[in-house]
Amino acid sequence: MSARNPGMHLDLEWVSKVRVNTQAVLKRAQQIQGCKVAKKQWQAAWLLKAVTCIDLTTLAGDDTPSNVHRLCMKATQPIRHDLLKSMDMHDKGITTAAVCVYPSRVADAVKSLKAANSSLPVASVATGFPAGQTPLKTRLVEVQMAVEDGAKEIDIVINRTLALTGQWAALYDEIRQFREACGDAHMKTILAVGELGTFTNVYKASLVSMMAGSDFIKTSTGKETVNGTYPVAIVMVRAIRDYFLRTGYKVGFKPAGGIRTAQESVVWLTLMKEELGDEWLNPHLFRLGASSLLADIERQIYHYVTGRYPAYHELPMA
Repeated sequence: MSARNPGMHLDLEWVSKVRVNTQAVLKRAQQIQGCKVAKKQWQAAWLLKAVTCIDLTTLAGDDTPSNVHRLCMKATQPIRHDLLKSMDMHDKGITTAAVCVYPSRVADAVKSLKAANSSLPVASVATGFPAGQTPLKTRLVEVQMAVEDGAKEIDIVINRTLALTGQWAALYDEIRQFREACGDAHMKTILAVGELGTFTNVYKASLVSMMAGSDFIKTSTGKETVNGTYPVAIVMVRAIRDYFLRTGYKVGFKPAGGIRTAQESVVWLTLMKEELGDEWLNPHLFRLGASSLLADIERQIYHYVTGRYPAYHELPMA
């Protein structure tokens, strides 16, 4: 794994100079969506790569130990064994990248994975997810409790109020404190881009999050009306590239919210390859936050192997 981003001092001069050319961003996003899609075995290979980058997620009010257990089992065996065997991929250790749950369900997930003899990391959302509108003290305690329960990754949400009102120093300080509370756990910072207003704000929030020591920046909670779109992703990955060129540290990227089809997952992988290169095409630097995506990918792989689409009952529940 690449060296963790230690962060840097808050460079407000760099932040204040940021201007994003909206038309150029929209044009680039269209170009990427228009890229030719791989077919047949190449497409199957891309889809298996996508599976290994999924943070398999359940963030519902009715989460129980049993459906968290099922999620963990699905994460350890995401594609039916016989399908993988017919592609000669059954012994390659294909799992999702992590499972992602609410803080109260972290202990359940850790227990299930341990019982299954799996080293898959558990990620937990925290810091007053999804709105981030709880007192700083309780947000920090939430992070600490998730880490104590065994979460190896924490998906924090930023305080959008600070970003919208341009209080970048205050935002930097908050994220710095979250990073300290995470300890050895990796920190993914959710910008909630649908609530930041402009591309320029998204870029600035991305920069400040990385300066404060984020290991990943993530588009959305999945609970906003607008989630991670391709144009917003272009803005965020350009910020990641600029930060890498300035500091030498690679920060990961995680789109989330509304990613449901196998086709979309391939577009996301294409965007990463085109904008940041092959080094970012692995779960250490790229994640897909998704709950229903895996079912469609498995459906497409079933079609690749058998030449037909499965009936609903032929694949295990995702």
